[in-house]
Amino acid sequence: MSVTIKDIAKKTGFSVATVSRVLSNKTGFFSQTTAQAIHQAAADLGYKKNMAATELVMQTSNVIAVIINSTKTNFSDQIIMGIQKKAGETGKRVIILYAGDHDQTAQQIALTTALERPLLGILLVSVDLYPDNLQLLKSAKVPFFFISISFEDTKLNYIASDDYQIGYQATKFLIKHGHRKIGLAGLDISPSAHTGNLRFHGYRKALAESGINFQTNWLQTGDYSYEAGVAAMNAYQKGKVSAIVAASDLVGIGILNQAAKIGLHIPADLSVVSIDGTNLCQLVRPALTSITQDFYQMGYLGTTYLISGSNKNAYTEIQICQRASVKKN
Repeated sequence: MSVTIKDIAKKTGFSVATVSRVLSNKTGFFSQTTAQAIHQAAADLGYKKNMAATELVMQTSNVIAVIINSTKTNFSDQIIMGIQKKAGETGKRVIILYAGDHDQTAQQIALTTALERPLLGILLVSVDLYPDNLQLLKSAKVPFFFISISFEDTKLNYIASDDYQIGYQATKFLIKHGHRKIGLAGLDISPSAHTGNLRFHGYRKALAESGINFQTNWLQTGDYSYEAGVAAMNAYQKGKVSAIVAASDLVGIGILNQAAKIGLHIPADLSVVSIDGTNLCQLVRPALTSITQDFYQMGYLGTTYLISGSNKNAYTEIQICQRASVKKN
């Protein structure tokens, strides 16, 4: 059984009220000698303060709940590093919950688990909530920010990259390298997939500006996973495209590996640009050229805005990192 302030009061002979004031760091109600005796007794008994109970009574919290989409991508670790950095600088604590992979029930469980305790706020990392779960979040009256995902509804606070520009710049880069048959692989463009649709529109705009007629078989949709890259490469086979924009680094690696299995060489036979720019791009051979997103900054800014009570949307920087998977056609 855990030690309580009543146990400390019994050991020291002071009242429960005095023990509570000392352990709550209140001043003006007791002597330094009293405080030292109570702290020593607490240490001897192994007392640990119940922060959740304290926050419930005080109706304040230093806890930020981070809810993460468990889709098989690898960028969330950089976002979490940014969140932890800002939280540490401001004396806040972080708890992490997983919302499944486009799983309505898992999202609801993550939200209700977070909302069972007092919170400073909630950060949702690349989580596209189902309508009922979004309503649950809104009705809780807890501050929240979405990270690495944007929405048509500008009333939803988010920090993300400009996904239209991601699709546009990746495609323009390949066009400048002489490519005219450019695939787009591994992304979700369903009606509710705002991120994927923005990238697709940017891709189509870049093609149109260069007088390139889009071919429907250049688009291979997916869920941003390694398996989506493998499936896309199987659909393209040899000669359908000369270059591919991969919707994530894992999609890009799936393309690289499957291309090797069917006898294609990167970049001699096929150029690849991936989206995200995580450390995976440099761990594979050939290294992947990437549209690189500043995920650390997304996490840091999202936490900063949440703590400050800001209501705003922001886009973080993107850049093209040229590596070995692209050549002039």
